[in-house]
Amino acid sequence: MFLKLVIAALAASTITAVAFAQDIPARAGTVAVEQSGALVPKKEVDKEDIAKKLANPIANMISVPLQYEFSRGVGLNQGGSEQTLLFQPVAPFDLGGGDIFIVRPIIAGARETSVQYAPGKSFSGYGVASVTLESFYAPNTNSSWIWGIGPYAQSPSGNSGHFGSQQTGAGVTAVVLNRQGPWTYGLLGYQSWNMGGNPAFGTQNNLYGQPFVAYTTKDAWTYSANMEALYNYDTHRTSNPLYAGVSKLAVIDGVPISFGAGPIYYVSNTPGGPSGWGGRATVTLVVLK
Repeated sequence: MFLKLVIAALAASTITAVAFAQDIPARAGTVAVEQSGALVPKKEVDKEDIAKKLANPIANMISVPLQYEFSRGVGLNQGGSEQTLLFQPVAPFDLGGGDIFIVRPIIAGARETSVQYAPGKSFSGYGVASVTLESFYAPNTNSSWIWGIGPYAQSPSGNSGHFGSQQTGAGVTAVVLNRQGPWTYGLLGYQSWNMGGNPAFGTQNNLYGQPFVAYTTKDAWTYSANMEALYNYDTHRTSNPLYAGVSKLAVIDGVPISFGAGPIYYVSNTPGGPSGWGGRATVTLVVLK
């Protein structure tokens, strides 16, 4: 009887030791993972803050917008249409002390359909309209008001003349804005001068002004409006589209993406340029640092 009790005790202790030995590496592994931070929940993305920054053209944030625009009433007889696609990534560089330098290249592709450019002659096709480089030095103002200024350049990039000027332009671009609660409003503009090229399809002697206003809600909806007035000194005419739209910031698999759309109305236009109603849609990818 005593021998049986001893054997039973030894068996129980052996089973307990084996179970404990198996539990040690499992616990050690869990602790190691916890210490490595793999089980630490990721910081929640502040969608409202990112949506506000997207309304600010000189925000210290990397973004990659794609903008599609449809315009009608194009050509001498206003019977054509135009579709454009803008690729305009925003890259900020930290200069220290809160100062930043922002570079924004813009590549514009266009497709025109049945656009009359001369009596009895029309064009349909697609190509690269222009390549633009905007840049801003934005100092830290320690205020809700901020501003930026920098060089501006535009190249026709082999443009055939059907998609805009064949001249090269250079000048200066600037922006001033205020961020007050849910509101962001200000004025962006540039002055461009002709630096050479064929003036037959328009010149680069332009003054551009874009007043804008945006309201962002707590759940990352943004309601915005802007007017993009482009005055050409040689033709003494202004193209003036008015845009009003709404966008929503969503987080997809940890990546913030903004989707927006709205109508456009041309208050005034240059000869042969778009007129009447059009539309715009945007998709913007945000790269978090």
